[in-house]
Amino acid sequence: MPVVTAQAVKKPVPVRIEALGTVTTMASVAVKARVDSEITAVKFEDGARVKQGDVLFVLDSRSIEADMKRVEATIVSAEAQYEQAMRDVKRYTDLLSKNASTQVTLNNAETQANVSRALADSNKATLEGLKVQLGYCTIRASISGRMSMAMVKAGNIARQADTTPLATINQVAPIYVSFTVPQRVLPDVRTAIVAETATVEAIIPGSGARAQGAVTMIENTVDTSTGMMTVRATMPNENELLWPGTLVNTQLTLRSDPRVTVPATALQTNQTGTFVYVVKNNAVAVRNVTVERTVDGEAAIEKGLEEGEVVVIDGQLQLSNGTKVTIRGGKAES
Repeated sequence: MPVVTAQAVKKPVPVRIEALGTVTTMASVAVKARVDSEITAVKFEDGARVKQGDVLFVLDSRSIEADMKRVEATIVSAEAQYEQAMRDVKRYTDLLSKNASTQVTLNNAETQANVSRALADSNKATLEGLKVQLGYCTIRASISGRMSMAMVKAGNIARQADTTPLATINQVAPIYVSFTVPQRVLPDVRTAIVAETATVEAIIPGSGARAQGAVTMIENTVDTSTGMMTVRATMPNENELLWPGTLVNTQLTLRSDPRVTVPATALQTNQTGTFVYVVKNNAVAVRNVTVERTVDGEAAIEKGLEEGEVVVIDGQLQLSNGTKVTIRGGKAES
């Protein structure tokens, strides 16, 4: 009978856990106004990528700027009064030493100097507060990420009391992928994290695109109702392949162990379990095997097969124990 064969090869086989995961943003910022004013400009396009510090909204600041000029004038006036009061203090001190003035007059002059200095300091504090308010009129991105659509456009009034944000920034690089695994694998997962061998691949359904990352967090409790625990991986996502809210298939690889492997198509089942057809001297023999796991179409054989042995991977339908075979596309094994 013509058959297709493959040789059993010993190679590292990953220990892998597959689960359904959710992509979540690492940081999300709701952009809100801190002063009540009219929006004069929107400096980003809906959905644009922005960097930390980029200007997003510009608010009308003319009223605050006018208040700043008024306070600055008050400061100049108070400082001038303070200088005049200090000159009076000096003059009355000299006169008092010559018994040409009274102590009350000197005390009044000192009081006036203190009042003028306090007035100047108070208005300087007011000016600093106005500068802070002026800074609020230019709204900048506090993190780097992707913008949502702008909820308001230029000409609208932004208020501190508004519950709806002006826009939202979502950090997408790096980004989180969260998924759950059974509690029985917790020791293996923790060991892999300590050994720094735990890696995660997120596969986007439909496209087959893959993103790589590493496990960075295990939830501190197991859900008693399901017996599952949450694992979170951090993905660099520099190409923005993963998008917040996307459902992905995750593959958590804990480690790789050397095992004898054959293509999964070589495996057959009967009433006694799993077996393969081993080719020797141009004939096949039934060999029972124990399969530890199957990964990426490769079956890791725990026992029953040795490295280098040849097994049938196609054409098993007409075979039985002892059937003579011819290997298609190659020479018969002897």
